[in-house]
Amino acid sequence: MTRQAAFKHRPFRIHRGLTLVEALVVIAIVMVLLGSAWPQFAKSIERRHLDGAAAQLATDIKLARSLAVAHNAGLRMSFRSSPAGSCYVVHNGAASDCSCQAEGPAMCINGAVARRSVFFAPGGPVQLQSNVTSIVFHPALGTSTPTGTLRVVARSGAAVHQVVNIMGRTRACSPNSVPGYAAC
Repeated sequence: MTRQAAFKHRPFRIHRGLTLVEALVVIAIVMVLLGSAWPQFAKSIERRHLDGAAAQLATDIKLARSLAVAHNAGLRMSFRSSPAGSCYVVHNGAASDCSCQAEGPAMCINGAVARRSVFFAPGGPVQLQSNVTSIVFHPALGTSTPTGTLRVVARSGAAVHQVVNIMGRTRACSPNSVPGYAAC
């Protein structure tokens, strides 16, 4: 058998793989599915930011109350909101003794010491609003003065309120029916 004859009788091989058209169709289908799922994904991310910030705020309120009792010294939680962002600081001293910084720790004067500070950047996923400038936690009684409502608000307007009562305890609620929270 000649060499030319060997090539003629060889079985035909099937090539496996995707054509360019098939790959483009698969990519188009994936893009349509991602496009339809993206709004729900963005809502879910926003909700996680809102839940996380509200839980952290409630934890820090409990921390301030506990530290005041444990150290037998009054502690204050001060709140600030401005175009540069919003924040809170747990500290001793007067309400104006400590202020938040966008980067780094809180700045304190007159011997005040910041125990904890949290800053919410402008345009960030959530902002903090408060109807009081500060709350003082009494060391012997564990009470707070004054009472206040602290609002963690997402970009969409969804909000979780942390309501601090005279005993220094918090309860979480939502004025616009965020799932998982009681109505305010």
